[in-house]
Order: sequence, then C-alpha cells, then structure tokens
Amino acid sequence: MRLRIDLAYDGTDFRGWATQPGYRTVQEDLSTALATALRRPRVDVVCAGRTDAGVHARGQVVHTDLADDLPLRDLERLPRRLNGILTPQVRVRRVTVAPPGFDARFSALWRRYAYRVADRPETVDPLRRDHVLTWPRELDLDAMSEASALLVGQHDFASFCKRREGATTIRTLLDLTWARHEDGLATATVRADAFCHSMVRSLVGCLISVGEGRRPVSWAGEILHAHRRDPSVIVAPARGLTLEEVAYPADEDLLARAEQTRAKRG
Repeated sequence: MRLRIDLAYDGTDFRGWATQPGYRTVQEDLSTALATALRRPRVDVVCAGRTDAGVHARGQVVHTDLADDLPLRDLERLPRRLNGILTPQVRVRRVTVAPPGFDARFSALWRRYAYRVADRPETVDPLRRDHVLTWPRELDLDAMSEASALLVGQHDFASFCKRREGATTIRTLLDLTWARHEDGLATATVRADAFCHSMVRSLVGCLISVGEGRRPVSWAGEILHAHRRDPSVIVAPARGLTLEEVAYPADEDLLARAEQTRAKRG
C-alpha cells in the first residue's frame, strides 16, 4: 500500500527536509512519527520537493510504502495520531491511499513557491520575522517584474543553482511574478516543473538587486545566459521562502508523468 501524506511545516528550527546525521530534519521527524504510529521499525518517506534549512511549507506532499494494507479505520485515525506525536512545527493535513502510479516526486507537474519581503517600515512585523525577509529599502516591483519575464521558460539555470554531480540544471520556469498584496508585502510567486538546489532564492536575490536599482533590468537575462554562478548574485535568506502547492495530473496520467520526469533533460 502506498500512502499520500499532505503536510505543512515551519522550517525555522530544521536543517531542511532531507535526513542528515546529527541534525534535526523534517524527513527524520516524519519518518520517526510514522514508525511510532504504525508500530514499525522504520518507515521511509519521499517528498515532492526538498526544502533547504529554514524554508517553510504549506503544501508539501509525501509518499510512503507499507508492506501490507492498512485497515480503513487505522488510516482515518492516522493524521490525528501523527499530529499527536509530531511537534507543533509539523502538521499532517491528510493521509490517503495513493492512486496507482503516484510518486510524490516524479509524478508532480509543478511546484509553486512564494517569497515574501517586507521592504517598507510599516510592513515589518516582528511576529513574522522567521517567515518574511526584512529589506531596508523599498523595491521597484515593476522593474522586478520586467526582469522576471526574461527568466520564464525552459532554460539551463546553472547560473542560479548549486550544481550536483550528475544532475541537470535545465528547468521550465512557468511563472515568476511580483505583486504587493493587502498586507503590503512584496511577494514573488514562482512556479516551475522542478527546482534545483537554491534556485528560487538565487532568482529572488538577483531580482532584489534590480528592484533596489543597483542593476538594470537586462542584468537578469545576462546572468541567466552566462550559464555559470556569479558571486555578485546574492542568495536570498531562507526564511522568506515557502512551498505553497504541488500539482499532479489526473490519476490515469500519473505513471506516464513519472516516467517522463525520470528521463534526464539535455
């Protein structure tokens, strides 16, 4: 039986999603809670998108495989049992039996992140200091939106990624927009088929330089097409970033999507 688990977490006190010896991670906390709730020695989990240390999630999706079927009554009770074991920083929202072909990581169509910046004195809220980046100068969102348009599409995002051996940096950036919402925060909405390590925070760091007038709009495109990391591009702090949503195709298309995603892009 494969289970789909939808969860949210405050990443402030975690060393990211992925298990790391000697550090507290979301993956390890969830695996331990599942093992306790299901009375099993070990339960492994796979997530839709690995988040870095300090990054938050409202819409993380996870799957786990069980060697035998879980009775319906136990399945219905599982979210409450897990939330009774986990600390309040992690909340399981629902647990369902995954449809055939479902893979939390490879079946996903896209992931959507939000990055929030308080760039006006009246928008700085000390109660949200772990979830919003405080910036000392007001940003020009029109210029940032114009620069963002240069980055949308399928590209090699090597300039904005920390390379990993054997991994491609080609991604399809579906949306990258900036808006000022009712709370006054400057908020970026970033949606792509997948993201490489530190990509969103590097994109935001590049665009902040444009927004405060230190770089022209065209600079974002120049950085993209250089295909190499540029030390002048800051990596925005983790605390402003939240994984908001992961989307999947219809059940009958899950397996085909997973096979397509596993094919390395060139």
